Amino acid sequence: MKNVIFLFGISFLFAGCIKNNPEPSWLAVNSWVLEANPDSQYPVGELTHNFSDAWVFVDDQVIGVFEVPFKIPILKEGPVNIKIYPTVRNNGIAGTKKIYPFVEFYEINTTLTPNETLTLNPTTRYKSFTQFWLEEFEDAAIKIQNDPVSSTNLIKGNDPNILQWGNFYGEVSLNEIDSVWVGYSESMVLPKGKEVYLEIDYYNTNNVITGVLGISSTEIKNNRHIRLNDQDPADVKWKKIYIDLKEIISNSPNAEYFKQSFEAFLDEGKSSSFIIFDNIKVVRF
Repeated sequence: MKNVIFLFGISFLFAGCIKNNPEPSWLAVNSWVLEANPDSQYPVGELTHNFSDAWVFVDDQVIGVFEVPFKIPILKEGPVNIKIYPTVRNNGIAGTKKIYPFVEFYEINTTLTPNETLTLNPTTRYKSFTQFWLEEFEDAAIKIQNDPVSSTNLIKGNDPNILQWGNFYGEVSLNEIDSVWVGYSESMVLPKGKEVYLEIDYYNTNNVITGVLGISSTEIKNNRHIRLNDQDPADVKWKKIYIDLKEIISNSPNAEYFKQSFEAFLDEGKSSSFIIFDNIKVVRF
């Protein structure tokens, strides 16, 4: 008799939960597509991206941030407005997910139905007034200069087993003799107190440190920043990172212009390694 009463109580409780909680509608979101913007005022370069996540808003209420692709319940039904924002892992840190400020959000007015799944294929594009400094290694001259302390140089490569975009990429080869490379971009005037990012596609078996030189008439300040970690040669692949430069630039109030910097030293315990870049972009408004 006790068991019967216990089972009856559980059944009553379960039925009450169902009654008091509405059946959800479901939202499925596939991976991002970065499209060309026909209204872009400046050259954009290759449309590579790593929008790994998405902030989701329904009727301007935040639902959360999710790694794409995903499927989530929404406790709404009927006509709704959905906004989905492209999100990056700021400075390559998985726990720091930031809406990328230079691209448009995806928006749709639609209808949600309980127990049915709405599937979206979100697209985005760079905002039309976004400005870029580009190095895609397609021009005759490379825009990144090798510092005199370098024992090896950044050159163009085109191995078809590595090449992903265009005709060339930039490559640095390191060994026990040629073990140091330091390089700098052209000079750039960058806004202080505003969003500025470095985007890089990279394929590397050696660590490389990115940074920013703040240059004034009286000093050159080297701000070392984010390290691109080496990859196992057996598993090396193309990766993309978004590096936030706003704080570094803002903390250089006397700098008149800036240069993007790169430093690499042959990793300890290695006899040879390489660093390959493509689609280097300094992005700003």
